[in-house]
Parts: sequence; C-alpha cells; structure tokens
Amino acid sequence: MDITRRIQTRRKIEGISAVLLPFNEDRTIDLDSFAANVLRTTNAGITPAVNMDTGYTNLLTATERREVLNVTRQTIPGKPFVAGAFVETESGSAVANYQTAVCEIVRAGGTPILFQCSEFKSLSRSELIATYKTVAQNCEKMFAFELGDMFAPFGQIYDLDTVSELMQIPQIVGMKHSSLSRRLELQRLELRDKLRPEFKVYTGNDLAIDMVIYGSDYLLGLSAFSPEGFAARDKLWESGDPLFYELNDLLQYLGFLAFRPPVPAYKHTAAQFLKLRGRIKTDLPHPKASVRPDSDVAILRDISERLDRMLAEIKS
Repeated sequence: MDITRRIQTRRKIEGISAVLLPFNEDRTIDLDSFAANVLRTTNAGITPAVNMDTGYTNLLTATERREVLNVTRQTIPGKPFVAGAFVETESGSAVANYQTAVCEIVRAGGTPILFQCSEFKSLSRSELIATYKTVAQNCEKMFAFELGDMFAPFGQIYDLDTVSELMQIPQIVGMKHSSLSRRLELQRLELRDKLRPEFKVYTGNDLAIDMVIYGSDYLLGLSAFSPEGFAARDKLWESGDPLFYELNDLLQYLGFLAFRPPVPAYKHTAAQFLKLRGRIKTDLPHPKASVRPDSDVAILRDISERLDRMLAEIKS
C-alpha cells in the first residue's frame, strides 16, 4: 500500500468529539460544566459525543447515562449529537438491552453508537452480524465501534471479513476504529473505498490524529481537550494552509502525553487540562478511574499556553 496516494488535500473533515464527564469536589457529576462543554463543542462546529469512554460510560449507572443524555438534549435542542449505547453492566438479553438503549438515544435526538459487550466475544461471525442487523432495525442510522482492549476489557477489533459485513448493513453509516494502529485503520479505509465509499471511518487513534489526511474522519477523546483547536486544525487542512501541520503537531504532542499507559488515565489528563483552561471546576476523575500524577500539570500548562498563542496567531 502506497500511503502517499491516500492523501486527500483540501478535504472537509467531519469531527465528532467525545465530551469529558467532569466531577465536583464531592465526586458527584458536574452537569453544569458538562453542559457548557457540550455547547462549546457544538459552537466550535464539532459534533459532541456523550456517554462514550471519555464520559466514563462503563463506570456509570443506567440512570446516570440517561441523565447525561437528557442534559445533552436540553443543552443543544435540535442540534446533532452522538451517544453511546452501552449494555455491558445490564442484566438480561444483550440484544433487547441494545434495542432499548438505541431507542432512548433516538428519542433524545441523537445518533447511537454501539459499544461492544463481553457477550460479543462468544458469538460467531454470523451471530454477531445478525445481532447488529437486529439492533439496527430500531433506527434510521447508527455507528458501529471497534474498541481495543487497552481501553476496556469488553472491547475487540474485528477481522476484515466481519468489518466488511458490518459496512454493508444499510443503517450503519460509519464506524469508529480504536485499535491505535495505523495499519489496521488504513485497511478499513481501503475496504470502505471498494465496498461503500459514502461509509465513514472515524479514527479513534489519539496517537495518530493525522489519519484525517488519508481519508478518515474522527471521533476522538483527545478533541475534548480543545474542540476549538481541532476545529481550527480542520479548517486549515480544508483551506490548504501549512499551519495545519504545526497545530496538528502540538495537538499530537498533547495526545502522546495523555494516552500513554495506562491508557484509560487519559480522562484524568483531560480533567487536568480542562481545569487549567477554566472549562471545569475540578480536575477530579470518576472515583473508580485511573489517575495521573500532579507533576503532569506543569507540562499541560505549557501546552495550553502554546495552544492559545497558536490559535491567536491563526485568527490574526
């Protein structure tokens, strides 16, 4: 594969950003700051995604996920958003639980993205595809999701034959790919181009955010750190401005710091960064989440200041 042939200059990039779920000092969910960041993401021209990994969906109760969904609906009424359909912790039939979750998201005005669950790992390919098809009947459009197990133990990366069948389910209009592997994502882009060119491959590779120049769009946790920064970067690429590379490099530097092992601790890094930027009240993560050292804050402060200077330069 000659990767240089995939470069698509001046392409309009579709951005979706997984919004961080912040917490108050008493470890209750800070819904006010969450709502403000949902609105800030929308105003930047990026579609917010809620109840994602960045929103601790695997650590929330079903009631908390519904609360997040309702706040999103109330904050950006009539505006597009994506929401995770997560059933790993629910009892009963996985298919029935997915159907319920998808219907709740659709009623709230969002587009569902199906998180995998442990049960998927025991299914044959035909059973897995049948499950997706059954759930897809409950909506006009939805997204599939490949989640590497470095993010969560219930995640998995499918083989290409499975991906091919998923791409051909009409209601599935895109797939987020989070293997952190350029090679695997490029394979999916090649497959997409052959099977269904309008199908969207959303990179979830926070260690290679330049995948957008090769034809991926994105659904990233890293973009939650600075939706304005990502929106500015995307516009630079569309206009053919070489400043794209400088801004992308700075954002990628932030990504390398945030998504180092243990990868799930990136959410605490996000809280540290957003607290520095005055976007949330505390830098506390979910009580059950992985944490980063306080020594990271000085590095994040430097990145934040450099980002502000670069964004000011781009605006001037």
